[in-house]
Amino acid sequence: MKLRLLVTAACAAIALNAATLSSAAAQEIRERTIKFGHLVATEHPIAVGVRRFGELVAQKSGGKIKVREFGSSVLGSEQQQQSALQGGTQEMFAPATTSVVGIVKELGLFDLPFGVSTAEQAYALMDGPLGQHLLDKLPARNLVGLTYWENGFRNVTNSRRPIQKLEDLSGLKMRVIANPVFLESFKALGVNPVPMAFGELYGALESRAVDAQENPYPVLLSAKFYEVQKYVSNTNHVYSPIVVLVSKKFWDQLTPTEQKILREAANESRDFQRAASREYSAKALGELKAKGMQVNDLAPAEMARLQAAVKPVTEKFGASYEPETLKLYMSELDRIRK
Repeated sequence: MKLRLLVTAACAAIALNAATLSSAAAQEIRERTIKFGHLVATEHPIAVGVRRFGELVAQKSGGKIKVREFGSSVLGSEQQQQSALQGGTQEMFAPATTSVVGIVKELGLFDLPFGVSTAEQAYALMDGPLGQHLLDKLPARNLVGLTYWENGFRNVTNSRRPIQKLEDLSGLKMRVIANPVFLESFKALGVNPVPMAFGELYGALESRAVDAQENPYPVLLSAKFYEVQKYVSNTNHVYSPIVVLVSKKFWDQLTPTEQKILREAANESRDFQRAASREYSAKALGELKAKGMQVNDLAPAEMARLQAAVKPVTEKFGASYEPETLKLYMSELDRIRK
């Protein structure tokens, strides 16, 4: 119901925008096609967000700017698509911030384990001064960040056993994003981490080249990991944002009116995408259970043991970030936790 209300309100706003678009502004809008890539399947909330963004852009531009979706990693891995944006051969991409830390190191602050405990805390962190501060670092790396969407809390799955205590993680071969915080965090938990592109993951799980992986519920369902994994353990170890990126080379070719259209569409699609993500996540958990996955929670005492095990990693990486950015992160955590 809430999602339908958001759609209705968005459509009303779009109609008003279209009606009041001045002829001068209309002349500043050229015929363009934006290649917008992502890594996930059609039904995933990230894909839903891309299509909603495309609808908004088309309506705000009078149909002149079209957004063409390329999902399921067809344009390449995370790193390949990021390079394409920086080189100007692809216009847009929606990766998890976890895969962009090689470009802006401080985005790794979102990856520090157990930083936030609720989606509301995560939204406050992303939409506040810290989130904007991190987006402001992207243009120097030939990228423009428009907003943050939701990927959600990440949970561990594996094909061997339920994860009910810290020791159950020991020795698992787990695919992780090629991200230093993730690599060291899972090493601290006793895991054997294996960096791997998302597009290679299903095959690696199917062949048992790796035992385990970690992702939010919507990814588990849309990627059909229930076919090759048996156990889901609710670790909620990291909240994973999605950052909506534009090639700066492309961005600099746009007129101010066109840039405004893309920014407005990104911001208006944000709440829609997050609402879709929350709804799909709840649905996904039920469907994963129905398809035979065994889901378990960890006792509070065991969660505390996991948090204690990764605390040295948090402290190590925290000390490696810019002092100004780390100070802002800590102050924002204090604010949102109150």
